[in-house]
Amino acid sequence: MSELEEFGDESSEEVEVLTAAEVLSKLEQAWADEKFAPDLLEAKTDLVECMLEQINEMEENIQRAKRGDFKVSLHRMEIDRIRYLLSSYLRCRLMKIEKHTTHILEQEQMRKEEENSRLSPEEYTFAKEYQASMEGHFKNIALRHMPPNLQSLDPKQTAVRPNLDSYVFLRVAEDTQGVLVEEETVDTGEEIVDLEKGDQHIMRYRPVVPLVASGAVTLI
Repeated sequence: MSELEEFGDESSEEVEVLTAAEVLSKLEQAWADEKFAPDLLEAKTDLVECMLEQINEMEENIQRAKRGDFKVSLHRMEIDRIRYLLSSYLRCRLMKIEKHTTHILEQEQMRKEEENSRLSPEEYTFAKEYQASMEGHFKNIALRHMPPNLQSLDPKQTAVRPNLDSYVFLRVAEDTQGVLVEEETVDTGEEIVDLEKGDQHIMRYRPVVPLVASGAVTLI
């Protein structure tokens, strides 16, 4: 694997330079976060593209290697591992998009201009086409056979939304003070905790949504 990879927006003044191993480590954590988070996280397109380029480079190195070189087998095993990680990560995201299509597209429409999209351009196109296909399918097999007043679907009522109040396991990556875990109710007061780096917790996902997005906590 190459020693250094430039990671980040080239138009930005700050370009983080990471080793290929560090990029792979970030992709592994992105995969774990995506796997255990109930909602769709921001697409790590840069990581995916970087590792795809790395695979191509490794395959070119294999082609130039001497026949019978033991390192070739090791490189092929590493390529297979990276390919599995990439496919699993992308497949997990597609499953969420298919399950929560209407909700995700609603969130995309309400997204502020300065906020990053959670969908890659390709995922956005897929979500729009998938939604149109499902709506057409429902109309053809069911809605057209119903009375006129029942031949429409209200997306707000039919949309499947992720359960943000489900519990997740997490590891603290950065010290974070004053996390509001439970809001104040008539029966109980609010619960605020301080998260220390290295600690592991199980708690509701909703309070830590921004911490997962920022990388202050990671899901395990």
